[in-house]
Amino acid sequence: MKVSLISTILAAASIAVASDVVSLTKDNFESFIAEHPLILAEFFAPWCGHCKALAPEYEQAATALKEKHKDIALAKIDCTAENELCNNQGIEGFPTLKVFRGLDLVSPYTGQRKADAIVSYMVKQSLPAVSSLDKDTLENFKTADEVVLVGYFSDNASNQTFTKVADRLRDSYLFGATADEKLAAAEGVAAPAVVMYKSFDDSKLVFSGDFTVDGIVNFAKVEAMPLLGEVGPATYTAYIESGNPLAYLFIDKPEDKEKFTEILLPLARKYRGVINIATIDANLYGQHAENVNLKQEWPAFAIQEIATNYKYAYDQAKEITKESLTEFLGLFDSGDLSPTIKSQPAPETQEGPVYVVTANTYDEIVLDEDKDVLIEFYATWCGHCKNLAPKYEELASIFWNDEELKSKVVIAKVDTPNNDVPDDVRGFPTIKLYPAGDKANPIEYQGDRTVKSLADFVRDHGKYGIDGWAVAEKKTAESILEFEEDTAEHDEL
Repeated sequence: MKVSLISTILAAASIAVASDVVSLTKDNFESFIAEHPLILAEFFAPWCGHCKALAPEYEQAATALKEKHKDIALAKIDCTAENELCNNQGIEGFPTLKVFRGLDLVSPYTGQRKADAIVSYMVKQSLPAVSSLDKDTLENFKTADEVVLVGYFSDNASNQTFTKVADRLRDSYLFGATADEKLAAAEGVAAPAVVMYKSFDDSKLVFSGDFTVDGIVNFAKVEAMPLLGEVGPATYTAYIESGNPLAYLFIDKPEDKEKFTEILLPLARKYRGVINIATIDANLYGQHAENVNLKQEWPAFAIQEIATNYKYAYDQAKEITKESLTEFLGLFDSGDLSPTIKSQPAPETQEGPVYVVTANTYDEIVLDEDKDVLIEFYATWCGHCKNLAPKYEELASIFWNDEELKSKVVIAKVDTPNNDVPDDVRGFPTIKLYPAGDKANPIEYQGDRTVKSLADFVRDHGKYGIDGWAVAEKKTAESILEFEEDTAEHDEL
């Protein structure tokens, strides 16, 4: 049985006791960053539940990397003690993980928050986009991670194509290449070729499409997914990023998993690359059923269309059988299945200043071609959303209280967990502008959550270029002048 390099590293780390995560303060932060070529830094708060859950995984990853990769360091910064440092780094939530290659080259950590995933991600970051391989290094490289892609070629054009693929996907997979024709022959391929090596399912897959960037990227994303996987914290992001619809089977009993695996495997093979099919442990993640419009009754089946966020829930009054699942998936694939829409009741009137959007009113309000629409996708339990609320209300008031502005700009919000909306929302709050006349190309807001910054965003990216902040300042100045004139008149009297 193959044992990956990552697993070996973690096993060695499990016996460690002392912390190998370096605590940084404003006094040693810059010097530590300057002295180490590659650092993963966690900005945290001691009271943060997610930070507490990450802590043991982060410690284990730090020890694992110290054992085998001394050039990679893991650090942490307590933002309750180092408020100024965290503000300078633009930290808005906890935990925030950033990769540092010096003080000027900083990128967000986009991997999973498990020890093996952290190790795998940082090892990939430490390597060149494509590692050069020979007869002495190829065999070990093939098993260095769960998914490895090796290119066999000697021409420059193939090298450039493969390097572009690696640059795009280096956070997800390991890439290596060799020009040795004997190694290619030993693998049963002729240059140019790409071979995927996996620690699961088919251990070796040869790319057979056109040798293009898009062709190889699609091959990697499709074949790197397990034929019949399991949805969980460590895999959910990969399923979503694949772009393919995701079919869930919620199971709460081991015997049901064995039974349904036999039913699902042939369907997973049939729809490989078209629909990702996976099981999910209802005992651990049963609440997720509500996100795909299912009741928490098991077993249960639903399909989530990633591109539109539509959900297709299997009728829970019916038994799930091989025949019924085959029919259900077939209807979905042919486009003959209607989505199950979850929507809150729409308000009878918009009391303003923030328009309340539901799934049933989404098209009417957000896709109104005559208006620039800024919409916040929020969740009622989200702390950042609660902090934004008064500022967002103030922004909306600028446009709501002016009839001309109100006819051109709408500031809206939607309770995303309780309304199915056709947007890719991966965190809260997410704010997007849908410009008038160009609804197919919404622009996501990435700036500071201040009234002025949001108003400037509407001005810069909306069709009408309305400067709401300038309008508000002008009205404020006029009000002050009017007050001063009234005061002066009163004094004269």
